[in-house]
Amino acid sequence: MIKINGLSEIMTGFKNFQFIGILGFFFFYLINPEFAISKNETQYLLSNLENALNEKDIKSLKDYFNDDEAFVISNKFSDIIDEFEDLNWQITSKTSQEEDENYWEVQLTGSKIIDGEKFVLESNFDYYFTILNGKIEDGFIKNDLTIIRNDNNFIDINIVIPDRVLSGSNYYLDIIINEPLGSEIYAGGLVAHQEDSLFGQDIILEPLLAGGIFKVTRAPSKPGIQVWTGIIAHQEGLITFTKTVEITE
Repeated sequence: MIKINGLSEIMTGFKNFQFIGILGFFFFYLINPEFAISKNETQYLLSNLENALNEKDIKSLKDYFNDDEAFVISNKFSDIIDEFEDLNWQITSKTSQEEDENYWEVQLTGSKIIDGEKFVLESNFDYYFTILNGKIEDGFIKNDLTIIRNDNNFIDINIVIPDRVLSGSNYYLDIIINEPLGSEIYAGGLVAHQEDSLFGQDIILEPLLAGGIFKVTRAPSKPGIQVWTGIIAHQEGLITFTKTVEITE
């Protein structure tokens, strides 16, 4: 549900607010550890998994995940394909300099037509996991940024939200519209979730008079993952995004 404060006359020209539910639907599957594309044992495993995902070969996923994860992932992957039929996965092996851990850098793109409008998905995240007996398990996601938009990149924005902060600390959230606003009317909103409560929260859209959304917030007192969901609305369409922030001690 989206609440709009004082913008009913402006919002008349904005398109397809119903698609915001898709963002929540899609992001739920990416951030949920049961579904996350669950250290790098060989490049063979990476490339074959990437091929299976791109070919939508659901049955072969059991070759890369342990039995419990393979069952859950196969079911959820079927749901995601229904939403974004042209999904493309790019997976790159990386090594963390700070923690000396191996992980995969994942880029996911796709699109969906809703009522004649094309919504474009772009998601980037890091995936950490272990390998037991040649299969992937215990995977989790860090540094996720997922964007869905239907405005044909009409405006250029920078989403400046940190990947990691200390528990209880203050940190900045900057969503910057790079072009001068001029006479164009923009609206936007930003709301925080915990990873187990992505649904049922309102995003209130308000006029953006300062070239974006700029906030200072306080991190939760306990370690975990905080998720920010935001919307930028303008006359050519919508930009929605989610960004994860790791809360550490």
